[in-house]
Amino acid sequence: MAERPLRVMQIMGHMGAGGVEATVLNHYRAIDRDRVQFDFVVNASSTAVPYDEIEALGGRVWEVPGYRQLPAYLSSVAEICRRERPAVVHSHVNALSVFPLTAARRAAVPTRIAHSHSTSAPAEPLRNAMKLVLRGVSRLAPTDLAACSDHAAVWLFGKRAAKAGRVRIVKNALDIEAFAFRPQARAAARQELGLGEADLVVGCVGRLSTQKNQEFLLDAFARLLARHEAAHLLLIGEGSLQEQLEEQARRLGIAGRVRFLGTRSDVAALYSAMDVLAFPSTYEGLGMVAVEAQASSLPVVISERVPAEAVIIDELVEQVPLDAGAERWAESLLRAGTTPRAAHDVAPRLVSAGYSITQSAAALADWYLSLAR
Repeated sequence: MAERPLRVMQIMGHMGAGGVEATVLNHYRAIDRDRVQFDFVVNASSTAVPYDEIEALGGRVWEVPGYRQLPAYLSSVAEICRRERPAVVHSHVNALSVFPLTAARRAAVPTRIAHSHSTSAPAEPLRNAMKLVLRGVSRLAPTDLAACSDHAAVWLFGKRAAKAGRVRIVKNALDIEAFAFRPQARAAARQELGLGEADLVVGCVGRLSTQKNQEFLLDAFARLLARHEAAHLLLIGEGSLQEQLEEQARRLGIAGRVRFLGTRSDVAALYSAMDVLAFPSTYEGLGMVAVEAQASSLPVVISERVPAEAVIIDELVEQVPLDAGAERWAESLLRAGTTPRAAHDVAPRLVSAGYSITQSAAALADWYLSLAR
């Protein structure tokens, strides 16, 4: 009889269409599921759970209350762990991992991984205060630590743990070939959106949130539009700030040139359609979107808050401080977006930097199995 795969319970929190979800699902699709199988615990409020795909791959999904109903949340996670008896629980909710991993510890789960995907920013004082409190107890419940970058590892687990090698770095790997620049995809996406080849297309991918800083980007784009009349801005993602951003675009007189595209399943094709990606985040654990854009040979303008580890193809990335102002950002976006898109041999460099999903998924499976043993 064939040996059953190791089942790893992935704690996702509110599952939307963000970078953390993409990273976990990318690894799930690529992992050897004869060796390791994933199950998912998601908040009942989740908006983008691919139930059909998970079930088709052999996984299961359990819904639990949100963190604001903390007693019910802890009870639900503990009950699932007692019933399913996973050998490994892997939590992806950053500083909040103390909650599900405490529940898993009470349910006697032997291996409990806390994964840091993010950091903090001055623009979110209440959220930061909560993160700082929870960060102090972040290592009480897990048996093992992981992070998407050295930057994220130090922020949540401290310099001592990171320097001692106690934090495993799991890169936000991707299917590099799937994001390669394709002229046919560019033409098709532009035709769908009613954009001409001569139009300058600026893109931004991410939750409509303070962290992703689209408010600042709209100010920069208004200045860019004053210099280049055939410019358009594509905002890909959903979030609580959409109405506020739509009103800002109307107030700036640029609403006709700003497209709110929502959550898309064809982001790779949209990277091909863009001329430059704007990534003005106020903080990032890594910045997966910037890596995806580089895989598409797309120029990227990033803030100084994006970790240096996100810069793999130096000639494609310009880092501009946020306090340089919207005018400087407009200049950089215009310059990058009007530079002819050159062919870059990006795939080998991304593989060398550890972003091959095939290699990363194989290494992750080996790690899970070694922990379970």
